[in-house]
Order: sequence, then structure tokens, then C-alpha cells
Amino acid sequence: MKLSQFNFELPPELLAEYPSEHRDEARLMVLNRKEQTIEHKLFKDLINYFDEGDVMMLNNTKVFPARMYGNKEKTGARIEVFLLRELNAEHRLWDVLVDPARKIRIGNKLFFGEDESLVAEVIDNTTSRGRTLRFLFDGPYDEFRRKLIELGQTPLPKYIKRDVEPEDEERYQTIYAKHEGAVAAPTAGLHFSKHLMKRLEIKGVDFAEMTLHVGLGTFNPVEVEDLSKHKMDSEKIIIPEEACNVVNNALENKKRICAVGTTVMRTVESSVSANQRLNEFTGWTNKFIFPPYDFSIANSMVTNFHTPKSTLLMMVAAFAGYDFVMEAYEQAVKEKYKFYSYGDAMLII
Repeated sequence: MKLSQFNFELPPELLAEYPSEHRDEARLMVLNRKEQTIEHKLFKDLINYFDEGDVMMLNNTKVFPARMYGNKEKTGARIEVFLLRELNAEHRLWDVLVDPARKIRIGNKLFFGEDESLVAEVIDNTTSRGRTLRFLFDGPYDEFRRKLIELGQTPLPKYIKRDVEPEDEERYQTIYAKHEGAVAAPTAGLHFSKHLMKRLEIKGVDFAEMTLHVGLGTFNPVEVEDLSKHKMDSEKIIIPEEACNVVNNALENKKRICAVGTTVMRTVESSVSANQRLNEFTGWTNKFIFPPYDFSIANSMVTNFHTPKSTLLMMVAAFAGYDFVMEAYEQAVKEKYKFYSYGDAMLII
């Protein structure tokens, strides 16, 4: 398939700047692949599509406050620094993106905090906007991490033009987030409330937790018309034995297995055995799923509404069928569903 096939007109007012007041009251579009029907519900109605023994696979990554603002030495120019990944804990080395990048060269120093209590030195250029920073911090590692969290902001997506609000710290985190390491939330999971999780549990639905630390690679634009030539950035994944047991048991019993989000789908499809079972795994994945693709584990999925030409939209089209998904998106625009991180949701069964 070609990149241009995933383009559509998305009115800017449909990009959600705020989430629903209650997490589970976002709108939910339900796509039934077998019947080729589309229903309009609320997210909390999701429970009606799952029964005892069915499984929800969740990404329990936790977003850390990855966006920082510093000042360049001598000029005092304000520089945005987006922490991508820690390269070396002992030497305080981090891969980052800087903006404006043209001002930041190897050897420059950046000062963070009103008291300039944290300093970083640029030691490498990695891409046009990418740099490697060495943070100059004398205290123990725990103290250094606390300082990063104190100075960082919730990394809301760039399309959200408003300032970060204190409430975003809680809004932009799933209620089951456990393992810190993501620079963006696995957004499908943001719709789950404690109340809905409890109701699902009472109904006998099982949960299988795994981790994919979302990096910015998930959102990198595709710049090649031939999708087979696009390369995804690698992201860290952890699939524990416990999750494999829950999922494989449900596969044996022909239950509904739901991937909550594209990150979960990429995680499980990165570690499938020859007999189509989920394998325990800790490592990295750069899996890029686009049509046509045969899925091995999940037979349903929850996802948000994604932006045109995104790798996320391509995966959803691979799962539900290209024509069906593009028809659903046309309806979503017409019915004014909200798109992207704080937007509405889709359930594909």
C-alpha cells in the first residue's frame, strides 16, 4: 500500500485539546469486522462486548516529564529539550531533541531551573534535531532523577497549543501505569477508569500487563510513498511470563483477546512463537505493521482516532480492513469525533 492512501481531511477543531471530564465517557465507535457494522456508544459501554475469560492486554508504561526548558550559556536563549532515552545512567548521558536546533552545537552548555541547579553539555549531534547531552550533576543517581522530574513537564503532544496544566500530569497517565520510561502516553488506555476496570474484573475479564516504553518514533512522519521502505525507531518492550500464561490460556479457549492500543499490538506481534502463541520477551522492537498483515494474538482492539498518514492509522487499517477503516474515519469526521491523544476511541471486534 502507498502513503497517499492514508491521507484524509482532518478539520483542526477535531484535535482534542482536553480529555472527557470522566475518562470512560469519551465517545466509542464500535466496528464489527464480521458484520461490517458501525455503532456509536460511550467508552464505558465497552464492557458489553466482553465476557468471563476474555482478556484485555494493557501497556503499563508510565510517562515521565520529558519536556524541559533551559537557557544557553552566554546568550541566555531559551531552548526546549525533550528527553528521549537514557543512554548511560552512570555518566548521565541522554539522547534528546532540541528546539531550535540550529543554535545548539557540540560543546554548548545549557542551564536548567531558575537557580541553574542543573547543567548539561552537548557532546554529540545525532540527527538534525537530535543531540546527546551529558548532565553535570554531582549528587547520587536518585537525586539526579528527582531533579529531572522536578524540572520536567508533562510531554503533551505538539498539536496541543495550550500550556501544560497541573491536571495534565494525572490526565496524561493511564490509571494502571507502573514502569516509568515513556515519553508519550499509550493513549487508548487513558479511557479506562478505576470504576470500569473494577466492573470488567467483576464480570470475569482477565488483564495481561506488558510494557512498551513509547518513544517519539511512534509519531515520526512517514516520508516514503512505498510503506515497505519506512523504518520505525526501536522501543523497549517487556512481556512477562505471567502475561503470556493469561493470553495463551485465552487463545486455547478461543476467548476474545483485546489489544488496548497500537503499542500493545506491536508488542505482542513482536514475540510470537511458531505455533502462534505469545512468548516471554525483554528487548527492543521496531515492528511496523501495515496492510496486508496477518495478526497472531489479538482478535479485537481498542484504539484512538489517529492523524492522517500515521503509522498508527496504518496498523488499524491492517487489523480492520482498509476500506472499512477509511469509511469509519469518514463517519468520525462527519459525526465530529475527537481525534488523537485526548480524543475519542474505537473498538474493533
